[in-house]
Amino acid sequence: MQILVADDHKLVRDGLRPFLHELDPGAEILDAATLDEAIAAAAKADNLGLVLLDLMMPGMDGIRGLQAFKAKCPPNVPVVIVSGFSSRDHVVAAVQSGASGFIPKTVSGTAMVNALRLVLSGEKYLPSSTFFDEPGAQAMMMPGMFPRGPGVPPPFDKLSRREGEILGLLVEGRTNKEIAIVLDLQEITIKVHLRNVYRKIGAANRAQAVRIAMSSGWQPPPMVPATAV
Repeated sequence: MQILVADDHKLVRDGLRPFLHELDPGAEILDAATLDEAIAAAAKADNLGLVLLDLMMPGMDGIRGLQAFKAKCPPNVPVVIVSGFSSRDHVVAAVQSGASGFIPKTVSGTAMVNALRLVLSGEKYLPSSTFFDEPGAQAMMMPGMFPRGPGVPPPFDKLSRREGEILGLLVEGRTNKEIAIVLDLQEITIKVHLRNVYRKIGAANRAQAVRIAMSSGWQPPPMVPATAV
């Protein structure tokens, strides 16, 4: 598979390579630093399977550039926006313009790989944040573009608040040690909670729990101090 990384910062392009090879060890990584270069690279590629596109590189003009690229790109190739700007308006406009996902540049490499795996499976990926809880966010979403019912969808309604927080951090790519530090808990406590999470949502392991959470549209609860739970 060929993966096109279009970003005007070489440091970003080079930094993404090891994570993309984790996604597919045999992937050929194609580079582009402008919209014109991205369109030309996509036209020449004979096995293009994924595109990562920066909204702010030269020639893009934001969403207009995405629309121009999509018009030239094979329709079956998922295009994922990777951007330092991830406001509600940016995310919704990108998905409405044909993006298969929107990944903020602030996420960890592991979280990005998880998100891209989800996209390659045919799902859409949107940032896991308070984005969807902002006033008016639901009205701006396209019907069916991201599954989310009222309240907490099953089986996530079985999770305690702390289990939900831990699963949310797991989706972000945090290790057990990192989760323990964030929540001011012992690492053994995190392991116990994770066993309960796996059981409640029907996951066999860490990777499966992440996939179930990301594909469901579930959003983690706001974190509260450890002493409050």
